[in-house]
Amino acid sequence: MKRVLVIVAVTAVAAAACGSWVYEGMWYGGLHYPRGVAVTPNGNVYVVDSENHRVQYFTATGSSLGKWGSLGTGNSQFFRPRGVTVGPNGNIYVADQNNNRIQYFTSSGSFLGKWGKLGSGDGEFNYPGGVAVARRGRVYVADSLNDRVQYFTSTGSFRGKWGTTGTGDGQFDYPRDLGVAPNGNVYVADTHNYRIQYFSGAGSFLGKWGSRGAGAGQFYDPHGIAFRPNGNVNVVDTQNYRVQYFTATGSFLGMWRSGFNLPVDVGISPTGARAYVSDCYNNRIQYFRWIGDAVFPESLGKVKALFR
Repeated sequence: MKRVLVIVAVTAVAAAACGSWVYEGMWYGGLHYPRGVAVTPNGNVYVVDSENHRVQYFTATGSSLGKWGSLGTGNSQFFRPRGVTVGPNGNIYVADQNNNRIQYFTSSGSFLGKWGKLGSGDGEFNYPGGVAVARRGRVYVADSLNDRVQYFTSTGSFRGKWGTTGTGDGQFDYPRDLGVAPNGNVYVADTHNYRIQYFSGAGSFLGKWGSRGAGAGQFYDPHGIAFRPNGNVNVVDTQNYRVQYFTATGSFLGMWRSGFNLPVDVGISPTGARAYVSDCYNNRIQYFRWIGDAVFPESLGKVKALFR
């Protein structure tokens, strides 16, 4: 009888670990084709307002806090920016896509620096999409039309790269976005190969999953990637108009839809309680509440202890 109770407990915990995202709210905020989304440790939400050539930021429920940017090539100007992320020191990094560069700012939008230009050399870009920062400040960029990932110091000094055009392990076809997991591994949306690949922080291939289709674990142009604190991976499956979520090694856990019209990116709060999706062609942000996995026992011994 005691063994039966332990088995039931493990099943219950596994079910709770899957959980689900439920709709909570949305806002428009004057957005025109919002793309990149990032959430700060205090819960503020930064949005790349792409066709307005600016960045806006909001409270966790969509009240405006500020904005910066205009169309142009100067400092703090943008030409269809694409990705945004928050560094460990609170600085905001933006992939200024059509200007082929990265710009970075204080949390209130004061210009700090930039790097990059059009090209295929080290530190050059061709249509950069996603940008992500590791805990120690290393900056990763999805260099989309160069079919590679490049990484830099927090101020833009080139440190390395990986990827070539192709379908093999560690090769890409138009990688549009990426994310850094809590353990430092880098996950890349290999968009036109319809899959996710993941790597060590220095680019060593670790694994992949996905194929073209509309089934569970399949993709049609994956884009944004974000993580819950437990390492589970959320992926915006753009042309399937949904978000899917997986374990760190790609086991399917679930998906959700919410009237999306070309969703592009997802940002998750540091606690993992909320997810924000840029609903691009609907010109809005939708946000969702996580329900489930309140407890993650570290061992079977802890599960047994619940029934002593």
